[in-house]
Amino acid sequence: MIATALAAAIAAARAVLALALLVVFYALVALLVLVWLAFLVLGLWSAGAPESQAPPTSVILACAAFAPIVWGMVWAVVRTARPAAPPEDTVWVSRRRAPALWAAVDELAGSVGTAPPDAIRLTAEVNASVTEHASFLGLLPGRRTLYLGLPLLAGLPPAELCAVLAHELGHFSRRHGRFGTLAHRGTAGLAAACDAVRSAAAANDLVRLYAGGPLLLLRGYTRVFRLLTRPVRRRQEIEADREAARVAGARTVADALRSAAALEQAWLEFGAGFLTPVRRAEGRVPDDPFRAFAHMVEAPELREPFAALRARAAERPADRDDPHPDLATRLSRLARLPDRPAEGGVGVAEPLDVPSGYAVELGRTLYPGLGTARTVPWREWLGLLAEHRATRLLTPLAEAVRTVEKAAGISGSSGLTIHQVLRLLDSGRRMPLARALGGRVPDVESPAGRDPLGLLSQALYVLIGAQLVARGSAHWTMNWTGPGTLVPPEGLAPGTIRDWADTAVREPGQTQRLALYLAALGVDERAPLPGAAGDAAREPVKQGAISIAPGVDEPARRRISGIRVLALTVLLGLTGVSWLLWADREERPSPRPAWQTVTPTATYDPIPGGTGLPGEMPGGIPTRLLPTGPIWTPGLTLRPSLDLESLVPRRHTP
Repeated sequence: MIATALAAAIAAARAVLALALLVVFYALVALLVLVWLAFLVLGLWSAGAPESQAPPTSVILACAAFAPIVWGMVWAVVRTARPAAPPEDTVWVSRRRAPALWAAVDELAGSVGTAPPDAIRLTAEVNASVTEHASFLGLLPGRRTLYLGLPLLAGLPPAELCAVLAHELGHFSRRHGRFGTLAHRGTAGLAAACDAVRSAAAANDLVRLYAGGPLLLLRGYTRVFRLLTRPVRRRQEIEADREAARVAGARTVADALRSAAALEQAWLEFGAGFLTPVRRAEGRVPDDPFRAFAHMVEAPELREPFAALRARAAERPADRDDPHPDLATRLSRLARLPDRPAEGGVGVAEPLDVPSGYAVELGRTLYPGLGTARTVPWREWLGLLAEHRATRLLTPLAEAVRTVEKAAGISGSSGLTIHQVLRLLDSGRRMPLARALGGRVPDVESPAGRDPLGLLSQALYVLIGAQLVARGSAHWTMNWTGPGTLVPPEGLAPGTIRDWADTAVREPGQTQRLALYLAALGVDERAPLPGAAGDAAREPVKQGAISIAPGVDEPARRRISGIRVLALTVLLGLTGVSWLLWADREERPSPRPAWQTVTPTATYDPIPGGTGLPGEMPGGIPTRLLPTGPIWTPGLTLRPSLDLESLVPRRHTP
């Protein structure tokens, strides 16, 4: 009891410190804005000062350089200080259209001792979470939302799905939403501020000169904030596990945690290994990818691999920034609890399904840049996937056939045919053909040490199957652990055609028997493959310049463009305003020395030795070189005794 109370007191102290850090962060951002505004006003005032000799270019450059940082900080605070809107890639679930799911959630909420959530939104992630759109830094209650990933609905058994829901609703019953909102907003705000600084440095050379210091401070501040909040949030996850174990049973909760971890890996593999390749090759995507994923999870050939994933789930360590403890810790805590659900616990036997319209709507979020690809019914897409996986060997087989024919001086047909392969086998070139094929197949599909003749027989089997499928007498079925499986024409065993191809490749002189078998099935061995498969096998695939370097995503690109526009706008705007203020300033009159008017009144007599001409000055200097009007001298009044006017000869007018 004392240990529990002490742990609760430590968690409360950490929460208070985290709140104080968040408030200090917001205050520092406000102070930064005020300093920038003061610097801006000072620069504009100095531009309009009368004694200013030129516009303050240094102030203008400084304001433009610091504007992206200030804007980024303000954007981070505004983004996280108020309740965020629901993500765009989620779908709201109504009670009327999904009554079974809402009924289960209502019953589970009553079992854990809390009110049902105000809304349920579906996501495309293998995850479930709850949020409370609280106000005033998360201190006041708000609208509560349950987020549920459709891959969990598709892949978890009903009992384990209820355990996951009970865990999330347990956060509400233990009132974890207040601190969770505070920690989430603080972490998101600091992360957004770091992203803003990095984007500003990428967009502006001036920001890049000093961005290292602010970024280093923000990272340190973020690290301290996470060190304070992470233990509290992980403790809350353990408490939510305890609530779920009380309702659904500790063993069921542990199984749900293992299955969710395995489903996360399977969902990533489903997208990278199945959705994306078919979209690129065939231009088709399923309208309901979650039902296709459920088909994969339930496939018999994946039971053992899926069980291995569940067994290895506890070996993965927790991410440093993940608020959840590592799975091994959670499983060890659950093992200490009794595996007896409380009275009145919820036991759901039927799958909690939702209408297909929700899945179709949510599936569109997985293809943001659909381009020329179009959606097809998910069962039809499974057939396309099976054919794609089965016929992947046709293109390298066509290239290998052309290579061997060119080396042997044999003229080939316009497209890949069964006859070309059989002709090379009859001419004793099976090993060159097998080696050429093995060099064109990736190591993933042709592991080291694999029999080259076995790969060649597999390619011949696929070529025969493609011809049968083109005739409509056979079809491919999905095999999630390998290439598609051919369903042969009626009357043939599933492995018969594979045995025919293997015999023709390995045993000399057996190609004629294979040709007779194919003729009996109506297959023309000289006919090229029709349709897209034939086109792909006829010409080698031209590899373009494809860059695999990680690029900047669209939100970051837009943010960088916005920062450039902001910096340029501040620079040009301040330059224009400062120039106008500097040009319209009132100039002060500069101080000048006092000048006095000098009126010549004295006269000079010719000196001895002069010529005696009128107007002659001492030393023989003509008076025409001296001014005859008033003389200006600084600070001196001079009245000479020479009357210059009487000495200057005047022109007489008749």
